[in-house]
Amino acid sequence: MTCKLFLYDYRAQKHYSYANLCEDLSSATTVGKYCHTHGLYNILLHIISSIIHKVDLVLLDADFSDAELHSLHLSFDDLKGTVAVESVMIAETDDLLRLIQANQYWKLTLYTSGTTGLPKQVTHTLSSLTRAVRTNARHAEDIWGFAYNPTHIAGLQVFFQALLNGNSLINLFEASRDVVLASLKEFHITNISATPTFFRMLLPLHESFTSVTKLTSGGEKFDPRLVDELLKAFPNARLRNVYASTEAGTILESRDDGFCIQDNTLCKIENNELYIHRKLMGEGSELLLTDDEWYATGDLVEILSDEPLRFRFLQRKNEMINVGGYKVNPCEVEQALESHPHVKQAYVYGKANAVLGNVLIADIVTNEPVSEKELRNFLSRLLQPYKVPRILNFVAAIELTRTGKIKRN
Repeated sequence: MTCKLFLYDYRAQKHYSYANLCEDLSSATTVGKYCHTHGLYNILLHIISSIIHKVDLVLLDADFSDAELHSLHLSFDDLKGTVAVESVMIAETDDLLRLIQANQYWKLTLYTSGTTGLPKQVTHTLSSLTRAVRTNARHAEDIWGFAYNPTHIAGLQVFFQALLNGNSLINLFEASRDVVLASLKEFHITNISATPTFFRMLLPLHESFTSVTKLTSGGEKFDPRLVDELLKAFPNARLRNVYASTEAGTILESRDDGFCIQDNTLCKIENNELYIHRKLMGEGSELLLTDDEWYATGDLVEILSDEPLRFRFLQRKNEMINVGGYKVNPCEVEQALESHPHVKQAYVYGKANAVLGNVLIADIVTNEPVSEKELRNFLSRLLQPYKVPRILNFVAAIELTRTGKIKRN
C-alpha cells in the first residue's frame, strides 16, 4: 500500500495518506445520504464513500443555518439518514480509482444561491462532474493547492482532477497569506486553481515559487492586472482563465480575459448575455431555462470580434448599479481602484438615493497608507465622473462568501 500523501489540512494540522483513505473507506458499514460536516478530510471521505457504495449524496455547507435548511425543506433530523452498506476491501489506490470510475451514474446534489438569494438545487452525475478532468501520466505528480470550498462546484472539480490522477491536495481554502506561502515552499505545490480574490490576497509577492507550473483563475471576473504580478512570482507557470457555473461545471477557458465559443450549439450570445444549452446542465436545472433549450446565465459580455466570435465578461446582469440614469459596472470601478499600487482590494456597491437612484460606495483595503484625495485624483484620470465613488471607506477586510468570492449585496 502506498503512503503517498492524499491531503494535508492546515486546520487540523494533519497529513492523510492514500493508505489512510483506503483503510477508512474499507471500514465503512454505513453511508450518510446527506453530507453536512466540518473538516475537509471528512467531506472528501464522505463523497468518495458514497460513490463506491452507489449512494446518491446531497452535499450541504457545514454552516447552513436552521433557516437555510428550512428553505430547503430539510431539518437536522433529515440529515441523520444513513444507508447500510457492505464493506469493500480496498488494497491499493488503483483499486479505489477503478471503483470510482465504474460508477459514472452516481448522483450528487448541491446548492447555490440564486439571484433571489434562495438556494438553487442542481444534481450532477459523476460523469458530468468529471467532464473536464484530464487523466494521464503527465498529471501523475501534480500537487494541488486546494483553494476552493469543497461543497461547491469549483472545489469539486479540483478535487476530482486531483483524485482521479492520484495526486496530493494541500488545503489552502480560507488560509492566511502566511499559511499559503509556507505551504508553497513545504509541499512544492505545482497547481493552484483559485478566485482572483484569493490571488490578490497573496500580493505583494517578493519571492519566486518555481514549483508551480499551472495557475487557474475562476469564479469571478478575470483581473488582467494580476497577470504580471503572478507570473513574476510563479515564473514557470502557465495561466488560464475558466468560466464555470454550478449548473454546468466548466464551460469555457482562455489564456486571458477573452473567450471564444467553439460550438454554438452549446453556448451562444444574445443581447450581450451568455446562454448555455440544456445539454450542459445538471438535473434540476430545467426550471432555470428560458425556453426548452437555453439557460440565460445572467452574465453580460462585451463582443471583441465576430469572426471568430470572441468576447469578455463584464458583469452579472443583476449587479449593474443605476447612478443618475447611468449604468455602472462595479467591477470596472474595483479594477480601477486596485490598479493603484497602494490598494490591495476594493468592493464597490450602491446605496439608495432619492435623487440619483444610487450613490456609489467603495470599501477599500490598502497595503500602504494612501489619502482619499490621492485616490479620487487617481480615479478621475481613469473613470468618468459618475463612476467615481461618492464615499470611500478604508476597511481592514472585505467580507467573502462561502466560496471565497466578494460578498455582493
